[in-house]
Amino acid sequence: MDTLAVRTAMHAVQFTDHGDTDVIAYREVDRPEPAPDEVLLDVKAGALNHLDLWTRRGLPGVDLAMPHTPGSDAAGVVAAVGDDVERFAVGDRVAVWAGVHCGDCEFCRSGEPTMCVEYAIIGEHRPGVHADYATVPADNLVRVPEGVDWATAGAAPLVFGTAWRMLIERGDLSAGESVLVLGASGGVGHAAVQVADHAGATVFATASTAEKRDAAAALGAEHTIDYEAEDFPERVREVTDGRGVDVVVDHVGAATWADSLASLAKGGRVLTCGATTGPHPETSIDRIFWNQLSVIGSTMAGLGAAERALGLVWDGTFEVRERARLPMSETARGHALLAEREGVGKVVLVPDDER
Repeated sequence: MDTLAVRTAMHAVQFTDHGDTDVIAYREVDRPEPAPDEVLLDVKAGALNHLDLWTRRGLPGVDLAMPHTPGSDAAGVVAAVGDDVERFAVGDRVAVWAGVHCGDCEFCRSGEPTMCVEYAIIGEHRPGVHADYATVPADNLVRVPEGVDWATAGAAPLVFGTAWRMLIERGDLSAGESVLVLGASGGVGHAAVQVADHAGATVFATASTAEKRDAAAALGAEHTIDYEAEDFPERVREVTDGRGVDVVVDHVGAATWADSLASLAKGGRVLTCGATTGPHPETSIDRIFWNQLSVIGSTMAGLGAAERALGLVWDGTFEVRERARLPMSETARGHALLAEREGVGKVVLVPDDER
């Protein structure tokens, strides 16, 4: 195994039980050793996603080995490589792509790894990467060019890969179409605004404050809506002369589902990759069949799609907004910022000894 000299003790974010933010600790643990197909990553920056909140609170059907290290986003330098790793070498700059698939099932063989029957996410179903060092399968790494700062590299992968697959691959978005992005100030939301604008769509975005709406406009939204002060389906129909939009990106869930359907033009499609306000909305089936709407689910992305999206981050086409940059020892505070929907973009976490 090729390796740099690295210390045998390190710090990691962990929890030993599900619960509120008080279960989160930043403790000293032993540094892991990479398996033959893994690399040891010297983490320079990571980032939070809503997935981290759900994992900490506990997800039905997900039984974690405790203590659990969370975290799906991180970037850093390869510190060691397992004996079977050929794609990467010590010193390479890389970022983590969190989706893990088996490679053998019917979906993997047909080129749909995110539909894998054994699909898992680093940080959710298996140990995550919010630590000084983390072991990661070599197949779950993407290269980070020189000149890309660690905060950008550590915060971009999950949200931009997810938004790209949802809009471009699953949503089949075309230039000239119209897209409404709900929760445009969040991680996936601010990525979706940029992906839709890059694809040539007219972008509508909802956000609760002037700061968030200004940020959405700066990222490519032509129309912004204060969903707390306005009925957003009514506003959409007013701007579109009663037609509605072609696509709604709804990762909010139960609280917005009916309004998302009401915002669509006939033949429109709603895309969903999450449900932060709950997964069991009331729905108008008659609206779906009468207006011939499509409901399309999307989870993560294949590595190829993620790399295409990240290439546009690396070259500056897409921008990663930061709502906060915190030491990993303040991860609990970062969870609170996400839960309270403060700010725009991602919460970046930096190992304490990297600050």
